[in-house]
Amino acid sequence: MSNNNTIPTDLTGQLLAAMPNMSDPRFAKTVVYICSHSAEGAMGLVVNRLVQSITFPDLLDQLNIKTYGMESQIRVHLGGPVDGERGFVLHSPDYMKDATVVVGSKYALTATVDILRDIASGSGPNKSMLALGYAGWGPGQLDQEIMNNGWLNVPPNDAIVYDDNLDTKWERALGQLGIDPRLLLDEAGHA
Repeated sequence: MSNNNTIPTDLTGQLLAAMPNMSDPRFAKTVVYICSHSAEGAMGLVVNRLVQSITFPDLLDQLNIKTYGMESQIRVHLGGPVDGERGFVLHSPDYMKDATVVVGSKYALTATVDILRDIASGSGPNKSMLALGYAGWGPGQLDQEIMNNGWLNVPPNDAIVYDDNLDTKWERALGQLGIDPRLLLDEAGHA
């Protein structure tokens, strides 16, 4: 018999969708891709919020990276409240460099400026999501938040991770679990 209070020991490579009762406003209705989860803590990237103050061309300009007349741009996501100046690219595993870490079965993570140069020159990964900052949890903190019904574990999905339709990612993540978010009440007394 399984214990409903147990948490998967390793959520690396999974998505988490915030419950409507999420007490931290920085994570209200967010979807987070978990890049690392162990007894030492967890690290993830919010995939459905954008940094409003900078665009990809602006970032490349600040880093003195030539754009080579790029046809497509990637958007700059707000990966989380920790270390907002640090950049991470979550991407398809077709792009692998020495500093790239494979995460889960279909994703990789690179946090060096080289990947930005490669994206700008058109030789980057087929699919990518750029984030500044990350979401971090101390030892046992994420597990406790899940046990307190703060998060739902969702299988990874390329459309949720990579597509530009940010406004529906949270609803789609919950929908993968067969949950209609309109039925999840965040306050008692609503009909």
